Amino acid sequence: MASTVPSSQPNPNAFVIKATLLLASTLTVMSGATIAPSLPAMQVQFAELENVEFWVRLVLTMPALFIVIGSPVAGQLVDTIGRKPLLLGSAILYGLAGSSGFVLNSLFAILGGRALLGLAVAGIMISATTLIADYYQGDDRANFMGLQAAFMGFGGVLFLSVGGFIAELSWRFPFLIYLFSWLLLPTILFVLYEPPRPQVDVKGAASSPQTPMPLKLLGLIYSSVLLQQIAFYLIPVQLPFHLQQIASVGATQTGLAIACTTLFSALASMRYGKAKQRFSFISILAMGFGLMGVGYIGIGLVGSYWLVLLILMPTGIGLGLMMPNLNVWVSNEVPNAMRGRALGGLTTFMFLGQFLSPIVAQPFSQSIGMQATYGLTGILLATLAILVWMFKKQICHAVRSSVGTTLPSEL
Repeated sequence: MASTVPSSQPNPNAFVIKATLLLASTLTVMSGATIAPSLPAMQVQFAELENVEFWVRLVLTMPALFIVIGSPVAGQLVDTIGRKPLLLGSAILYGLAGSSGFVLNSLFAILGGRALLGLAVAGIMISATTLIADYYQGDDRANFMGLQAAFMGFGGVLFLSVGGFIAELSWRFPFLIYLFSWLLLPTILFVLYEPPRPQVDVKGAASSPQTPMPLKLLGLIYSSVLLQQIAFYLIPVQLPFHLQQIASVGATQTGLAIACTTLFSALASMRYGKAKQRFSFISILAMGFGLMGVGYIGIGLVGSYWLVLLILMPTGIGLGLMMPNLNVWVSNEVPNAMRGRALGGLTTFMFLGQFLSPIVAQPFSQSIGMQATYGLTGILLATLAILVWMFKKQICHAVRSSVGTTLPSEL
């Protein structure tokens, strides 16, 4: 289905509009990955500080916590003040807060900057995704959100690599990468346009009758992304220790393994539009859980580095299919006037899963070992995939009944 816009507005298929939205989306994955290589040198710099190991690691995770806190607010703002103003303001804050570590001499001040960075990421992620949902419809929307997820994956690999290279020169230099957001300000300001939306009153409700919010469907989607992120973050957080135990590999080989997952996730996201033409949202959800389950069961069974590398491929493919699927699903089923808040909820649960993953996994890894933890996680995901696939019709009926007959039959 081709995108249509009034003649007075730019064509959303214009290259500069698509490039701006895709590059803005890559900013969300820079929040943590960019400075990860700087952490050891940063720990040496602030060695006199008590519990410096904890505080330095918090520099990496602080943005995720404030993305969780800021996403509901950003979701409300994107539906009230508009998509473009929130994206513009968030991009300005992103560059200012992200680069602050280059000049700040207090670790706690740097942590404050990282907290503001998390709020900026929440605004960018929600406003950029909402603009994509507003600009494009049908297959165009599915294809572009798949491309968005792919750019985020490739961007993560690129910015992590650049951050590692310049961190060799100084631990402060990677903070300057966040100024990249300011390069996008001219196109955000002069190229992107605010799409027409239903009028919203002071309480945030649409002034005209609207389709009710599909709460049961959002519950299914939010719980899916929470579980998916808890499971997925067993790879970047726990895999380095697991590979060291089973194969005595170093940082380079571990980085290659994590990059393998990211690469196949990005490749799968690029093909999401084609998959969506053949399968329903709930079918792709089941396939994503199934592929991740196969990968995690494999990690729990094999004891070779190269076999782990091979088995990470289906894990990445499953992740790459699920992320754009959940974004498109929410965008398609939620009324335009409440779309930003719904996508804000999706972002909240996504980063909440990332934050909770090490907390949930730690007791299991200590009691039964990391290999068994991966295996049990895989069994859980595979079982869930089978149940979702077997009871697709019943799940669809239960979700559709919450809003009458407003949801399409291809759910």
